[in-house]
Amino acid sequence: MGFTDFVSDAGLTLANNYLASRSYIVGDAPSQADVVTFKAFSGAPDAEKYPNVARWYKHIASYEAEFSTLPGDASKEYTTYGPEATELPTNPKDKPAAEDDDMDLFGSDDDEEEDAEAVKEREARLAEYKKKKEAKGPKPAAKSIVTLDVKPWDDETDIQQMEANVRAIEMDGLVWGASKFVAVGFGIKKLQINLVVEDEKVSLDELQQQIEEDEDHVQSTDVAAMQKL
Repeated sequence: MGFTDFVSDAGLTLANNYLASRSYIVGDAPSQADVVTFKAFSGAPDAEKYPNVARWYKHIASYEAEFSTLPGDASKEYTTYGPEATELPTNPKDKPAAEDDDMDLFGSDDDEEEDAEAVKEREARLAEYKKKKEAKGPKPAAKSIVTLDVKPWDDETDIQQMEANVRAIEMDGLVWGASKFVAVGFGIKKLQINLVVEDEKVSLDELQQQIEEDEDHVQSTDVAAMQKL
């Protein structure tokens, strides 16, 4: 199974189209095909230009510590185009125009006939991998602790009510923590409040926008500190 380059716009565009309807390079679980493809990248792809590739890249990166245990045989079953290539890349421009429509980013299943023994071995490895994953249980959600500064308009702003309005905001994955009022000068105090968020569920930008919708009390918000848990 061959892979094209992941440097040129053409290669990344093909990869983006391929991954639009797929979570993995092969099958429905991570394998050595994903590992080899991941290593073919020189860095994280542009999420704005290639969102599907970026999503896949970030997901596979979470398995990096388990690359060596994923099913498949990188040395025998997969080749890639890059520093460790075992075959040379082909330039799409060198192909006749009639072949363009048939170009497959990861090769065609029609080009290879897998014998029953190989299929059986791969399925056994996949089943073993799934069993190990189930035994480990789900990974804990990635969380961050954030210190947020909420600034009032002036010294006449009811900052007690401002804090009540902030804490009234509820989101899945958001937990409010301790808070205090900090003097900033001229009799004005800002609210400094701690919160814990699940990174996949809560967008800090959206949370700040929601807080700032309280235009009677809130002038602006800033992230004062942020740390991964």
